[in-house]
Amino acid sequence: MNKDISTEKQLQNNVIDLLKSMGYTFISQEDNVNFRNQKLSDVLLKDVLVNQLQKLNSFEYKGISYKFSSKNIANAVDSLDESLNEGLMTANAKITDQLILGNSYQEELIDGVKKSFSLKYIDFKNPQNNIFHFTEEFSTSRQTLNERDKTRRPDIVLFINGIPFGVIELKSARTETEQGISQMIRNQLKGEIPHLFKFTQILLAGNNHSPQYATTGTPKKFWATWEENNSEVLNTLVQERTPSKLDSTIYSLYEKNRVLELLSSFIIFDNKVKKISRYQQYFAIKEIIKKIDKLDATGRRGGGLIWHTQGSGKSLTMVMLTRVIKREIPNSKVVVVTDRKDLDRQIHSTFNKSEIEASRAGSGKELIQLLQSGKSVITTLIHKFETVKKEKVILDDPNIFILVDESHRTQEGDLNKAMNKVFPSACYLGFTGTPLMKKEKSTISKFGGLLHKYTIDQAVKPLLYEGRLVEQWISDEKGLDRRFDVLSRDLNDEQKLDLKRKWARFQKVASSERRLEMIMFDINEHFIKNIQGTGFKAMLATSSKYEAIKYHKLFEELGDIKTAFVISAPDSREGYESVDDDNKAFINEEWQKIIKKYGDEDSYIEKVKDEFIEGEEVELLIVVSKLLTGFDAPCATILYIDKELKEHNLLQAIARVNRLYDGKDFGFIIDYRGLLGNLDDALTAYSCLDGFEEEDLVGTVIDIKEEIARVKTYYSHLEELFKSVANKNDQESYEVFLADEDIRKEFYEYLSSYGRALKLALSSDKIDEIFNEAYIQEYKLKMKFYFNLRASVKIRYHENVDFGKYEKQMQKLLDTFISAEDVHQLTKLVNIFDSDFESEIERIVGDNARADTILSAVSATITEKMDSNPAYYEKLSLRIKEIIQAYKSDRLTEEEKLKNAKDIRNMLLSGENQENENYPESIKHNKCARAIHDNISDEFKLLEDKASEVVESVSISFDNIFKKLSKKPDWVNNSDVTNQIDGEIEDILWDLEDEHNIKFENLDEIIARVRSIGINHYSK
Repeated sequence: MNKDISTEKQLQNNVIDLLKSMGYTFISQEDNVNFRNQKLSDVLLKDVLVNQLQKLNSFEYKGISYKFSSKNIANAVDSLDESLNEGLMTANAKITDQLILGNSYQEELIDGVKKSFSLKYIDFKNPQNNIFHFTEEFSTSRQTLNERDKTRRPDIVLFINGIPFGVIELKSARTETEQGISQMIRNQLKGEIPHLFKFTQILLAGNNHSPQYATTGTPKKFWATWEENNSEVLNTLVQERTPSKLDSTIYSLYEKNRVLELLSSFIIFDNKVKKISRYQQYFAIKEIIKKIDKLDATGRRGGGLIWHTQGSGKSLTMVMLTRVIKREIPNSKVVVVTDRKDLDRQIHSTFNKSEIEASRAGSGKELIQLLQSGKSVITTLIHKFETVKKEKVILDDPNIFILVDESHRTQEGDLNKAMNKVFPSACYLGFTGTPLMKKEKSTISKFGGLLHKYTIDQAVKPLLYEGRLVEQWISDEKGLDRRFDVLSRDLNDEQKLDLKRKWARFQKVASSERRLEMIMFDINEHFIKNIQGTGFKAMLATSSKYEAIKYHKLFEELGDIKTAFVISAPDSREGYESVDDDNKAFINEEWQKIIKKYGDEDSYIEKVKDEFIEGEEVELLIVVSKLLTGFDAPCATILYIDKELKEHNLLQAIARVNRLYDGKDFGFIIDYRGLLGNLDDALTAYSCLDGFEEEDLVGTVIDIKEEIARVKTYYSHLEELFKSVANKNDQESYEVFLADEDIRKEFYEYLSSYGRALKLALSSDKIDEIFNEAYIQEYKLKMKFYFNLRASVKIRYHENVDFGKYEKQMQKLLDTFISAEDVHQLTKLVNIFDSDFESEIERIVGDNARADTILSAVSATITEKMDSNPAYYEKLSLRIKEIIQAYKSDRLTEEEKLKNAKDIRNMLLSGENQENENYPESIKHNKCARAIHDNISDEFKLLEDKASEVVESVSISFDNIFKKLSKKPDWVNNSDVTNQIDGEIEDILWDLEDEHNIKFENLDEIIARVRSIGINHYSK
């Protein structure tokens, strides 16, 4: 796509002005090369770094102040410049550790004694001692030698003490932020510029209205937005324009004091995956630190409650908080308390993977030992405190911090009293992922007030709700028939017959046993039609162990979906004694099979979890209580509920499908118990949630009917886009209209949104309540037409478009709901040099379409090869524009346009494959010399008769320079070699000026052009 230079450049200038206002020192594009001694492979501003290391670091010995030696300063610079041999993230982790912790170096003191002293790269305690720079268009040599572009130029790079810690990639307002993110991720790859990103900490990409941030190594799906109201300060920094979302995000992330906070405390490695704090985590921790900072009159620190909705990173918030507490409060001890074994195991694992060593108390006795030891971070279950209390162990210390997970479940009763008895002066901090019920509001005061909340309506992914009451089908024969009609309406005759054979088993439904079969069948059909093959998975919540096993066996019998179930060991404490003898035997028999296969309960659960999250062995996971809460499976997009759930259990259960995942627009709840009916009333009107305040449930779930209605909106967008197309029955008219690249991009985006909305609508029983059959058929027909149109224009305009993360869902829509036998790609993208190019073109209908396809393919080749011979390819590019304009002005017929297009292709093939007779004999067989000849001829026109001879000689001389110097190792990335190339070209041009008494006005431009051509030819 052509870059919208003016808009993007203006955006870049706005960012430059803002960063200057924030106190950053600007380094021009030219100076940033000079700061690196012309070595584009260097990314550290070494002179700045050396000066800062000398300024920031001194030490005392016997009352005498010392500075580090030049040798150790040089060692510190070299140490920071970690090798990439073990990969980008390993290098980044090592550099990050050094930035935060510094290094230790031995110095010889005045009396000959040698001692080691700590050297720091950044002064976190005194921000004013650091120097902040930034630059634009930071040209950086790539690692590869095989690509046309030898450098990458991030738009903005920020430095602290000469170390590049931030990169900003900007896009115009009409370009999606996702493109900037993709560019940033690409630049981190091997062969690109990972030697810049091994230092970086905070990355930002996007346009002025929807920027997103991340850290090094962050996958695209985890880039996030930062929400903060800083309009007051921005209005003083931004002049003569309205501050944008981009301005706000840049200030929030890169304000100098904030940067030091984020670097030191809010970036962690979780199981070697680097993560940066989300805004809700940052502000929660800031509020906590403010509250616990000082002791009150009783000698205790104030505590409080943090309500962050499910999926908001609560465990990592605790990890980051612990790191800040340990750093800010000497001799502090952090005890993380949960009420379930699986949660304790999970949070203990999270701490250790985040490089904060935590000890886990497996018993009450072990908890006593750990509390009395020097361990500073302990995870445990609240039940263990009964043992501690009995042993009369009391730790009366205000520097003990108790982090209570899911605090609403543990703040009442004897267990909580036991914990308070053990830690009478501790600071209690409660964490919950669900709203507090009215009766639990006292929790807030018990912990010391609500410190921070990140509510459900602020969460990333909405949850759609659909109620399906199976009882209505099994008690009503007509209802059963209607259900069959719904399930079969998109099937062909053969598929309907197959469905009827399966359906026959339900014709005499009466018992509750049959109810399970009905639900199983409904889930089976829904999953196959909407989920299977898209990469997504689902969960089914059931009422009992018996039903979980039974559902699994029913799905197995049908054989369409791969399922697994998770239950706990048979246990009388769960009311197991009330299960009838036959069912009890059935459960025991299955449990023994599990133990025989997996060894023990923990191994069984972990294995099934792995198969569900990572593998392909399980598509639908059936659960009772285990894994219904506190289980992270981002691939799960649907939760089928056949279980009475209330209050926190319901909210935690539906949050299982509310996790980020590529291509995931929604979490989807399908409820067979009618827990929330049709969502016609406020959520608190339903008995399962009536204990909550209505305002705390805002945004919890959305009625699917609201989303179905969006189909009409996206349909209208597409119709509006094409309203100026005169002949709506002619696909050619649409294709010609889509010749404009920006309009095509708009079409692709609208179609993607329309396709996803239509798929969702067709997957729901409720579509008939929103649209009549005529509308539904119209929407399907238009989807087929637009999909065919997309396939055609993609080929016609030779676009290698990555339609990305939603493509599987789009294909699923066509395969399932739309008669799509004739929905296909008309041809494939073929390179103009391929032998089958002609035959592929002939498959396209219409001379104009063929001409457009040839011209687009030729244009793509010209763009790709432009740097190898700008003069030649610019002439061809101009000729293409003339042909297109002549056709638009009715000066060419379709037939003539096609003939001209073929001529252009033949010219390109001829220029590539043959030695042109117009060149002198000496360079006829030398592509590089010919290209140089084309691009310098105009510079010698003043020589008239001598021009041809001089240009021939100079072209050969320039070619010889590249022939000679390209034999040196890594010559393209070696600045000494490129400097030598420039020098030798310049010497030849100076000699010509003296010899022929001429003056080259644009000497630097000629040198750059020749260098680019030579490198392009000799580096392949």
